[in-house]
Order: sequence, then structure tokens, then C-alpha cells
Amino acid sequence: MALWLALLERHGVTEVLINLHYAHDRVVDFLRAHQTSVAVRTTHERQLLGSAGTVLANRRFVEGEDRFLILYADNLTNVDLRRMIQFHDQRTDPITIGVAPTDRPWEKGTVVVDDDGHVLAFEEKAAQPRSNLANTGIYVTNQEIFDYMPAPTDGSVLDFGHHVLPRMVPRLGAYRINEYLIDIGTLDNYQSGQAHWPGL
Repeated sequence: MALWLALLERHGVTEVLINLHYAHDRVVDFLRAHQTSVAVRTTHERQLLGSAGTVLANRRFVEGEDRFLILYADNLTNVDLRRMIQFHDQRTDPITIGVAPTDRPWEKGTVVVDDDGHVLAFEEKAAQPRSNLANTGIYVTNQEIFDYMPAPTDGSVLDFGHHVLPRMVPRLGAYRINEYLIDIGTLDNYQSGQAHWPGL
């Protein structure tokens, strides 16, 4: 969390909404003690709504914004967010998704991308992926994203990879992340991040 807030601060982000679920009390305690210039608000999601369901439920937070970021916090990265935002601003796609190569594409959402950075196909955890370029869970988007979100039913989960991004093809831009990025949601990846991060 501290690394993400520092990254956002360096790239000029002034306000962030953090979705809480697991160990929410510990996160709140950390945020109270942590010093940052970023204005931090939190929302406690007692029942998981899914990655897109969370954004939809908190739509008011980004009301009036021309564009905003959506970030999966279990990424460890030093991505240049300014460059990604500039890439997005030069295009007309309602969302730009960060992509990076993976050696386990069947475990990820993968994309087929043309030479101009347009997504031609998006597959979530395909048994035989057509690409090794994976969705990283780092997005730049605008208000049009909400037009692609089906209305959730009670108790349902709305996920970007399963329910939203495949519906948006070909109105998806893909930004190739060349900086360090690892999903630390598994113990092996977490240990790898611990080993490599100090040298970056």
C-alpha cells in the first residue's frame, strides 16, 4: 500500500479510493499512520462485488472526471503512469489496459493486439491462449466504461476480465508495460518480488 501511494504521489494523483475487504482493520490502521500527500478515502466491501462491481458501486467517486485510473493493489510495479496516461489521451478508446508478457497465459486474461495497440481479442483464462500478453489490472479509462457494465443482480459478482473487457473489443487500447511488474498474489511471486524489488 505504501509503495502504491508513493507511486501515485510521484505521478501527480491527488485523490484515491481504496476498496477494503480482507484485513480491513489493519489497512485502516496503516492508512491512519502513513503520511502521504494523496487524499485517501476508503470503502469497506463486506461482500465482494468483483473488480468491475466495485468500480460501479463507487461511481460517484469519479463523477465529473474526464479520466481516472483503476489499479489492482496486488501488483508490485514501478510503471510510468504518466506515459500510460499520455498514451491513453492520444487515442479514442474508452479504456486503455496495461499489458505485459507472462509465462503462464492460461492463468491470466490475455489479449491479441494489432500493431497500433488495438485489442483484437480478449480471453479470460483460456485453455489455449492465442497470446502471452496478459492484462495487468492497471487501467486508464473514462466515464464511458460504465456503459459496458451490465447491471448486477443481488449477490452477483461483476468482473472486468469475465464480464466487461470482452464486451468492449475492439474499443480497447493496450499499453505495453516495460517496467517491472509482478502480481504478488501468490507466495512464490511475493518471494520473487521481495528478492528483486530492492535492486530496482
